[in-house]
Amino acid sequence: MLQIRKGGHRDLERYYTLFEVDFDEKELLPKLGLHTAISKGDAELLIVYDEESKLELGYALTLCRNVYGYVLLKYFAVLPWYRGKGLGAQAMRLVNKYYAEKQGLMAELAVFNPEDKDTLRKLRKFFSRFGYETVPCDYKLGGTPAELMVKPLKGSADLTPVIHRVVRDFYSRVLGPTRLNKMVDISRA
Repeated sequence: MLQIRKGGHRDLERYYTLFEVDFDEKELLPKLGLHTAISKGDAELLIVYDEESKLELGYALTLCRNVYGYVLLKYFAVLPWYRGKGLGAQAMRLVNKYYAEKQGLMAELAVFNPEDKDTLRKLRKFFSRFGYETVPCDYKLGGTPAELMVKPLKGSADLTPVIHRVVRDFYSRVLGPTRLNKMVDISRA
């Protein structure tokens, strides 16, 4: 049976290399900023593991504190050697359950390789299965067009009037103003 546990600074050191492999450098947050955010409770590293074998199977890094009560699922992945076995769906259910008391969960969908056109469709389909809805906004992450999806829990899926504030608030807790402006460009649709 899969379980989830909150990781610490040592876990972040181990998993950061996987972030660098699984995600584009344009969307990578600096390791030092993540350590600071974890220390302050602004970010969490969740590790998905098998309760019986104690093997770690996947991870989620979230930006979990902002004035609106939403959580941004920044990085989410099953470890490469366990992919293709349906663990992503199980892990997503655990993450959704872990944050059930929040207003909602948000996911960024961005494809940095223009030749990888099918990935965005697959990401939309995956998150839609779990109740995520697209938020209309003009969003660029690291200069690349991105989409935001929200899974309402206690709050609303319609964050259109405040989406630019919500996203910038998440990132301001990890990045300085210059890097924030370089990485995040968002406005209402």
